[in-house]
Amino acid sequence: MDLNDIRAWYTVVLFVTFIGIWAWAWSGKRKARFEEAARLPLEEPDAPRPDKNKGDHHE
Repeated sequence: MDLNDIRAWYTVVLFVTFIGIWAWAWSGKRKARFEEAARLPLEEPDAPRPDKNKGDHHE
């Protein structure tokens, strides 16, 4: 097995991995979960978050 054979197998493995991830992401079972995650930036928070840097000013 030479270097070109290894490169060819590596390309095939990466392509199959890509197709697997694509199929997982587009499967119907996860649609509701992904739609909920897509709406998260648009939702108003329930309570104000404390500022992590508050009182951490070094002047």
